[in-house]
Amino acid sequence: MIQEQPRQDSFRWMILFMLFAATTINYLDRQILSILKPILDVELGWTDAQYGMIMSIFQASYAIGLTMFGWIIDKYGARMGFAISIIWWSVGAISHAFAVGVKSMGLSRIILGLGEGGNFPASIKTVTNWFTSGERVFATTLFNSGANVGALVAPATIPFIAAAWGWQSAFIAAGVLGFIWVAFWLRMPKEPRVKLAEESSALARAEKEEARESIPWRKLLTYRQAWSLIIVRFLTDPIWWFFLFWLPDFFNKHFGYNIKESALPLIVIYALVTVLSIIGGSLTKYLAGRGWSLNKVRKISMLIFACCVLPVIFVQYFDMWTIVAVLGLAGGAHQAWSASVYTLGSDMFPKSDVASITGLSGMAGQIGSVLFQTAVGFTLSHFVALGNPSHGYDIIFVVCGCAYLAAFIIFSLIVPKINMVESRES
Repeated sequence: MIQEQPRQDSFRWMILFMLFAATTINYLDRQILSILKPILDVELGWTDAQYGMIMSIFQASYAIGLTMFGWIIDKYGARMGFAISIIWWSVGAISHAFAVGVKSMGLSRIILGLGEGGNFPASIKTVTNWFTSGERVFATTLFNSGANVGALVAPATIPFIAAAWGWQSAFIAAGVLGFIWVAFWLRMPKEPRVKLAEESSALARAEKEEARESIPWRKLLTYRQAWSLIIVRFLTDPIWWFFLFWLPDFFNKHFGYNIKESALPLIVIYALVTVLSIIGGSLTKYLAGRGWSLNKVRKISMLIFACCVLPVIFVQYFDMWTIVAVLGLAGGAHQAWSASVYTLGSDMFPKSDVASITGLSGMAGQIGSVLFQTAVGFTLSHFVALGNPSHGYDIIFVVCGCAYLAAFIIFSLIVPKINMVESRES
């Protein structure tokens, strides 16, 4: 048993790398369409309104996929559930290459969105199984940094692939990457062969959780802890999607930059996000190592991350590179915040329900994102009509800056102390 521990430790980091790779592919796949939009405007002849509808369809499908795969993963396990998810979304990615119009492209986005919904529930479930409570935020931050890498790699590679082999080849290449990932994933061990080196009380709790039956979905919604995560993600997930979907347009409206001129600041922003998100995850690991309580570590970390987003309120007063630094800090803070929020699911719910609560709260985040992106579009259109498009972004960034602090306050009021939920009789 003791001899197996070093081997298990090596497997843990191999598995974490696989989660990082999956998240990178996940974000690469979803970014391709927005990068290729200028080409597809001509190829498919769609309007901006139709493009916006297709993006909304993707987010709605992703919200459904989060809940659907949350159940699948809790039912059949993270290993098999994850494989099904990536096979599903890889088929969806490749299907984009065969789209000939708005309807067929919309169908491809539905397939992709449903499949991609399995990534985070499966990843969180896997981290819960393989890492101790003190390691989980750091591990989550590491795999979640794949989102930043995917967002960074996409604009650096997709235009060249499309120019060399056609826009269809970009979607096919992304789908093939997913199938390669699955081939390696299925070679990974199913579960730890020896128990993690946890403190005795947490270990006893984990054993109790394993014996506990899964909480039905309808009962998850009777827990205030579940609603705390639903509200937090409803308020803060939309901000990250705003960064992904609207920053190129912001640089165009605020500075008059074209696509090529916006490329460098965007690459620098996502590079900063990648580095700073890992530093944020290291912070929680450092605080946990000082012997702080779980409640104190999570809440102090979340408060720090929320405050790091506040400077975006003042972007209208900054020069371009200061804006890049502020947005990079905000994006890194979001990813570190997101890692903490993901980990709260395993802090407050038994292992058998981690994927389900991640899926439910993730669905709330997607609903908030659909509503927020719609509001952003109407706001910008209003100020464009008034001849002052940049002012619309000033208002939107105020909302972005305040969202995390508001979410932190609401979470602290709903959950004064972070504890594992108590089971309830039917």
